[in-house]
Amino acid sequence: MRHTRAAAPPLAIKPRYLSNVEIMLSIAPYLWPKGNLAARARVVTAVAFMFLAKAAAVYVPILYGRTVDTLTTPGNLVIALPLALILGYGIARIGAAGFGEIRDALFASVSQRAVRLVALKTYRHLHRVSLRFHLDRQTGGLSRVIDRGTLGMGSVLRLAVFNVVPTAVELLLVTGIIWHMFDWRYAAVTLTAVLVYVAFTSILAGRRGRYRRTLNETDNDASSKALDSLLNYETVKYFGNEAHEAARYDKALARYERAAVRVQVSLNMLNLGQAGIIAIGLTIIMLMAAQSMAEGAMTIGSFVLINTYLIQLYQPLNFLGMVYMTIKQGLVDMEQMFALLNVAAEVEDKPGAPALVASGGEVRFENVRFGYRPDREILHGVSFTIPAGKRLAIVGPTGSGKSTISRLLFRFYDITGGRVLIDGEDIRDVTQDSVRAAIGVVPQDTVLFNDTIRYNIGYGKPSASQDKIEQAARLAQVHDFVIRLPDGYDTMVGERGLKLSGGEKQRVAIARTILKDPRILILDEATSALDTGTEQDIQGAFRAAMKDRTTLTIAHRLSTVIDADEIIVLHDGRIEERGTHAALLARDGLYARMWTMQADEAPVPALTE
Repeated sequence: MRHTRAAAPPLAIKPRYLSNVEIMLSIAPYLWPKGNLAARARVVTAVAFMFLAKAAAVYVPILYGRTVDTLTTPGNLVIALPLALILGYGIARIGAAGFGEIRDALFASVSQRAVRLVALKTYRHLHRVSLRFHLDRQTGGLSRVIDRGTLGMGSVLRLAVFNVVPTAVELLLVTGIIWHMFDWRYAAVTLTAVLVYVAFTSILAGRRGRYRRTLNETDNDASSKALDSLLNYETVKYFGNEAHEAARYDKALARYERAAVRVQVSLNMLNLGQAGIIAIGLTIIMLMAAQSMAEGAMTIGSFVLINTYLIQLYQPLNFLGMVYMTIKQGLVDMEQMFALLNVAAEVEDKPGAPALVASGGEVRFENVRFGYRPDREILHGVSFTIPAGKRLAIVGPTGSGKSTISRLLFRFYDITGGRVLIDGEDIRDVTQDSVRAAIGVVPQDTVLFNDTIRYNIGYGKPSASQDKIEQAARLAQVHDFVIRLPDGYDTMVGERGLKLSGGEKQRVAIARTILKDPRILILDEATSALDTGTEQDIQGAFRAAMKDRTTLTIAHRLSTVIDADEIIVLHDGRIEERGTHAALLARDGLYARMWTMQADEAPVPALTE
């Protein structure tokens, strides 16, 4: 059967940034979750209390003005009327505050759940995107993006939904009331001042958004450099490069400092302009009201009423400036997080793909072609079969494509030509999860979680009991070592397992893989980082892991693969030779030369005095 070559993979995966409107539309489904009637009911009730709070707030100045007029009317001896107005004024103020607090309390669970779901979705998506994407990114920067994005989303939900909208409602109500009770000129000045305020804020906020974006980028850079340096603490010490690392970090911090100063100065200019607009608007209104009083067209109560309205309106407007800026900053912070969600997964399951049923575990590569870049192919038509329960080893010079084969089998990437099959099933026709569930990997660089030995072994099957964990540890020949430790299986292994030696880490990794109990095992240069003595010590653990499993061994040291059922010699992405150890030596080709070179390597003699 002829297989057409698939499209070449991209050189790099770049996220597409969303506009503010697209971000807000992306948030909407989380605020109005499909099928969650309780959450929708809370939103509706919160909106109802928002309108009740604004209605009460708008009525407060009216009661205040009438009370003043009643108390200042000459000869008014009716005490009950101003008393009722004062009580009504107090009740209205309590209602405005109380309804607002109830509104916020009802909406809190909705907004926090939305933040949680978006953060979880982003986290899951980062595990779903391709290995290529993660190789191009720095982990520290990604974590900062998620942290800032979730905080920004919380700010936007808290402020936009129940601060901006209520203020707009209050503005319309107040403008209508002022027009009705006084004159269109008062309403026009009020509305004009507000519109100028909003326009000024929008223009400067747009510039500040660019500054904030630069601030985020420099923050990511500084965080990534610090994390990278600390994770490689030993390497820094080996080369005495503490000053070099500090200089790199300081350079990143200096860029952050300049960006932070620009953000702060632009905020000061924004606040100054907003205060000026509010002051001018208030002054004009008061001059108009004072003239009306001098002409006898306005009472003291009306003067107090209109000024109370304006102060009450401009107070949230003054706050609105900060709210607007916080929302803009929140949207900028969310921009990168939603851009991550927009990154397409390079490797996708076919719609309705079934799960792989790995019965025997036979692995077959048929004329496989692949390249990380479209202009540089790594594998050129590689074909081989590993019968179920057998062991195949792949050896060859550095850069020949050995580790690429394991990544393709694990489906970190999709091939560009040919087929990869497990028990006769093309791995592109079944789900990725089922493929990876059938495969266990012991890599060259075993990285452990900064947790206990129990957790790291149990990671192979999180639901496993302590007995199963200990059984796997015994097979991996690490149990006796663990129980001698003061904290036993509760011993913390440190960042990336640095508290354990290379051999101990490798045994923990083998135990983890044994606990997973896969049908197929990949040993990817699993002993290349170990000394010869340690390598020989853990051979028993490797034999336990390989028992009754189809095994693909990728090795640099030929001494570790001499008992393989078949050995493939890879060179420049092609199979140069294949056969058993004895047959390849008899052939006297590339494998034989590699064997001779490694056999001639003698240990350096110890120095003597």
